[in-house]
Amino acid sequence: MKIRKEEIEEETEVVKVGEVKKELTGWEPKTELGRKVRLGKIENIDEIMEYSTPIKEVEIVDYLLADMEEEIIDVSRVQRTTDSGRRMRFRVVTAVGNKNGYVGVGKAKGKEAGPTIRKSIEKAKLNIKRIKRGCGSWECRCGQVHTVPFKVTGKSGSVRVYLSPAPKGTGLVGGAIVRKILTLAGISDVWVHTEGYTRTSINFAFAVLDALENTNKMKIDEKETENLKIHSGLV
Repeated sequence: MKIRKEEIEEETEVVKVGEVKKELTGWEPKTELGRKVRLGKIENIDEIMEYSTPIKEVEIVDYLLADMEEEIIDVSRVQRTTDSGRRMRFRVVTAVGNKNGYVGVGKAKGKEAGPTIRKSIEKAKLNIKRIKRGCGSWECRCGQVHTVPFKVTGKSGSVRVYLSPAPKGTGLVGGAIVRKILTLAGISDVWVHTEGYTRTSINFAFAVLDALENTNKMKIDEKETENLKIHSGLV
């Protein structure tokens, strides 16, 4: 069940997404990876992605990607019937990204909208993905990093998302959810084709993320990498 912004304001204070930044001055790392980041032994998030080390502390992402931006994808009310009656909760889906090769999607449930939004953003940061971009459209060949390097497919639930390279200036030809996520990833031109029940915002968002993550699974030789101007992560 969808809810309007005005309804959220009646029950809890609205959280401005740009204000959810964490202060790192009092951060005490609890993992070995966090300690290495805090001591300066790891200065670039690409180093973490090279070895597929799981990130278990939000502060690691805040520390290495200080220019992250957040978007609320969907805020809905969900209910569950129990012996004591109906229990209403908020379900929030958010996306984060630095508009330069890194993007993540997270979801959370809670009794209040504000804390649930924060929790969802934290999960999105822990689910951060490095993607590949380039100039994969045969109609373009401009040599700039503005679209996906080749056609990729993502799936979540019943939803399938197909991303195809588009020439520069085309824009993001897709729905509002896919446009938000691709913008945070740093992609400005792409053709989008979808299948399944895309009104399910959770599956739609995670299908887009899965498609972007699949850009890393294609094996490409050095010659094609140069021709398509493929870059992984930060540019």
